[in-house]
Amino acid sequence: MQLSKEDLLSMYRRMVAIRIFEMSLPRYFEEGYIVGTGHVSMGEEAVAVGACHALEERDYIMSTHRAHGHVLARGADMRVILAEVFGKATGCTGGKGGSMHVSDFERNFLGTSAIVGGGITLAGGVGLAIKMRRSNQVCLDFFGDGASNRGTFHEGLNLAALWKVPTVFLCTNNQYAMTLPQSKGCANLDISARAAAYNMPGYRIDGTDVIAVYETVKAAVDRARRGEGPSLIECITYRLSPEHSLRVATVAGTEYRPKGELEEWWQKYDPVKIFREKLIATGYLTEEGAKQIEAEAQREFEEAVDFAISSPEPSPETAFEDIYAPEGGD
Repeated sequence: MQLSKEDLLSMYRRMVAIRIFEMSLPRYFEEGYIVGTGHVSMGEEAVAVGACHALEERDYIMSTHRAHGHVLARGADMRVILAEVFGKATGCTGGKGGSMHVSDFERNFLGTSAIVGGGITLAGGVGLAIKMRRSNQVCLDFFGDGASNRGTFHEGLNLAALWKVPTVFLCTNNQYAMTLPQSKGCANLDISARAAAYNMPGYRIDGTDVIAVYETVKAAVDRARRGEGPSLIECITYRLSPEHSLRVATVAGTEYRPKGELEEWWQKYDPVKIFREKLIATGYLTEEGAKQIEAEAQREFEEAVDFAISSPEPSPETAFEDIYAPEGGD
């Protein structure tokens, strides 16, 4: 599908909204509105938006503990997602999941796993269910470079390929598994090369280029929908947030990164900045238009903050609701 001007501007609006959402969370963590922790994804907006734009509404998504951008790229209500991050009753899981367990079942966003690599085998299972139902859907699974070294990665990809399920495995390689550089955890830094072991296509692409992400994921989704099985896509990007998580900021800071690396990526490889400049160069966007989009996204976030703060806390009586399946399996 050729991307229209409207498509491109819509994608840019989503990227800006995600950026504003994520950059604002540390403040609310420090003020005590976010209990526990949270994981932001500044620098990964192009992966979230490009990949989700390549899907149809009927398709499914599995994600990770760093999922705010994914569910917002899917079109979720920012108010409901922020309420969940704040642990409020109006959140997408009633405040029980918090930042690491967001979902949106109306949009087939099946949720997230706080266990590293935990969604990979689940996404393969979703793909198997799709195949058995013959519903011609696809499941897209987001995971990080750290997850690629866990057993679930190898088990999940092997069975998915063996059974030719319609699942697309997307690795957001932000080059750090918590504070461990990829170079100290992988003998071969090309994660996409592992696809050959499972007889599936593997792609290694620029994860700061939203159009490249869209085109690659779209090709893999189309292939899966034709019944040709799964693909592995590795998007090279970077975590522009100073820390692994909001809580780790008080533990490790940025000491694990080489001096100047974070600043260099902000200057040269910010996906929002790159896409804005590309849209302006093509005449699809002006500087004034870009400022207007940023202002609209900021207003949307402020409305979400008002909604989340004013929302009620979950009632203790609901603690065991949605935990067990009803008797009889209904």
